[in-house]
Amino acid sequence: MRVIITAATTGEWMPCFAKIDKLYTESSKRFKIYFHQSGVGMMATTFSLTKLLMEEKPDLIIQIGIAGCFDNSIALGKVFLIEKEIIGDVGVEENKKWKDIFNMKLEKSNYPPYEKKLLINPNIEKLNLLKMKTVTGVTVNEITTRKERIKQLVKKYEPVTESMEGAALHYVGRSLNVSFLQMRAVCNYIGERDKSKWMIKDSLHNLNKTLINYIDKLYKLK
Repeated sequence: MRVIITAATTGEWMPCFAKIDKLYTESSKRFKIYFHQSGVGMMATTFSLTKLLMEEKPDLIIQIGIAGCFDNSIALGKVFLIEKEIIGDVGVEENKKWKDIFNMKLEKSNYPPYEKKLLINPNIEKLNLLKMKTVTGVTVNEITTRKERIKQLVKKYEPVTESMEGAALHYVGRSLNVSFLQMRAVCNYIGERDKSKWMIKDSLHNLNKTLINYIDKLYKLK
């Protein structure tokens, strides 16, 4: 089995790199893991992942990363799997309302790779080996900071997480019919720009610990 672990930056998977590389890449001929840096944002990630999947043809690609959280009742540092993704900044804002490409009738709600206007992971139940909580994520190129914009996104999509690359993974994975999994640790609440209140270190620790547990489970099943 060929597995690729990808993130926008190397810092997001570096805490577990040495352990995973030693345990699974060097010691197993039937189970190979590769690490990949996609770059930041939807454009870089879409190109990078498309090229990667077409050249390497992995059995599974796992995207990990930290994310913002829309729900202030969720403890920072918690790790989720993202089941549904939405592109949150392709459209137009008119009369204080957000209209996406489906509202503007520029895209059909079930035209591939979309399904009911969403980018859904079709294999989430099968791949959820740790029985983690699954949530909806929204992906943006401009991090959301305005209170009015936050309200628009929450009202329209009811997302839990916000990232800059998640939808790219779902779009490419669905388009190329490659199994994928997105794992996110929430490190800050959306709109909070005081980074002293963020939990980046703890979130990365929890994220990498969960990833190691996941890979161990996956390895034992193969």
